Amino acid sequence: MKKLSHYDKAGRVRMVDVTAKPATSRTAVAHAFVRMKRATVENLRRLKSPKGNPLEIARIAGITAAKRTSELIPLCHPLSLTHVDVQAKLCQNGIEITSEATATGPTGVEMEALVGASVAALTIYDMCKALERGMEITEVHVVKKSGGRSGTYVRGAAESGRAGKNGKRK
Repeated sequence: MKKLSHYDKAGRVRMVDVTAKPATSRTAVAHAFVRMKRATVENLRRLKSPKGNPLEIARIAGITAAKRTSELIPLCHPLSLTHVDVQAKLCQNGIEITSEATATGPTGVEMEALVGASVAALTIYDMCKALERGMEITEVHVVKKSGGRSGTYVRGAAESGRAGKNGKRK
């Protein structure tokens, strides 16, 4: 039976001790989607904003957030990330965000990838709320991760809900 790793035998919350774990190369990719009306997407395609391109601002915000994950999530280990990339792509009914984090260390980078995708999505909302208040941030999940004792995880294509070739949601 699996158990939650952030609790000791007495049931108290603790930071996981990774001292004895070997440093290995670890990568994680996370996904988020900001659902919005087609009119909002079309407005973004034509937008010339004095604040800058919302997708580029979101990309930089996601990268910055991934690097600060341990400051936001109380029991996350501070990691020395060797690479972070966040991409935001306009689709027919929203913006698809992908965040990738890489490090060599004793613990995974899933949280860094998730925080990067989440903050990028929140930034899109902030930058676009004047156009539409009803946007939804959805589908935040780990797409894949590799490295470490647990090996590789790849989320099944059927459960991911990713955009198809035409950018239309399934």
